[in-house]
Order: sequence, then C-alpha cells, then structure tokens
Amino acid sequence: MRAVVQRVSEAAVRVDGELVGAIDEPGLVVLLGVTHDDGPKEVTWLARKIWELRIMRDEKSASDLGAPVLVVSQFTLYGDARKGRRPTWIAAAPGEVSEPVYEAFCEELSRLGARVERGVFGADMHVSLVNDGPVTMVLESPART
Repeated sequence: MRAVVQRVSEAAVRVDGELVGAIDEPGLVVLLGVTHDDGPKEVTWLARKIWELRIMRDEKSASDLGAPVLVVSQFTLYGDARKGRRPTWIAAAPGEVSEPVYEAFCEELSRLGARVERGVFGADMHVSLVNDGPVTMVLESPART
C-alpha cells in the first residue's frame, strides 16, 4: 500500500458537486493506493503508522489529538511514467481487489479511534484542502518477507 498523507486545516471531497466527506478542523488527508498483493497485514500496519505519526503541530499525532482523517482512494499513486509520456497503471490493483482493502483501511482507522471521512471509491472526485505547514509525507507499507 502507498499513501500520501497531508496535514490539513480543512479538507473536502465532492462528487458531482455534492459534498461527500469533509473535515473542518486540523486533521489528515490520506490519498491511498493499493497494489495487487496488499491485504490485512498491510492495512493494519499502515493505518497504525498514519494514526500515530507525529506530524501534527507540536510533534503530536492524530491519535494524540483525536484529529479527523479524510481517506480518498487514489489508484494513480501506482502509476509508472518512467518510460514515454503515457503512464501505465499495471501496479495498481483493480477495483474488485482494491475496494475491499480501501474499506478495511478505513475500518481499521476507525477501530483505532479515528473519526474517518471518505471519498467515494472509483468516483470522479474533486478534493480540496488547505495543507498546513505544508506537511506532506509519502508512506509505503513494508515489503512482504
């Protein structure tokens, strides 16, 4: 799994002009990409890592502050544009594989205590946010052994 995590002061996701998820206080936006062999182990590891990551102000974590987390599925995080001008999406898991992993990730964050807001899986979304800092991290679950 791959995630781009941004510390934000506010964020929102709209689909067809309708607000589907939002946070209006300091929190995190997580753009989440899933690859073919991601499963429960990666979900548990990455959710805990993000929830406890000390990137909020004063070296606090979202868990320390009870900060909300907005999670948006983002298959393009596994795009590969090293050759040519057209990216390939081969490393991104197809929807039937990635949607249950995305849902499990959101549920795991909730289980850890997060108030989770979501985008709509597979939809054409408009994401707006105010990056605070700016603070942006790219995280990837450890390789399987």
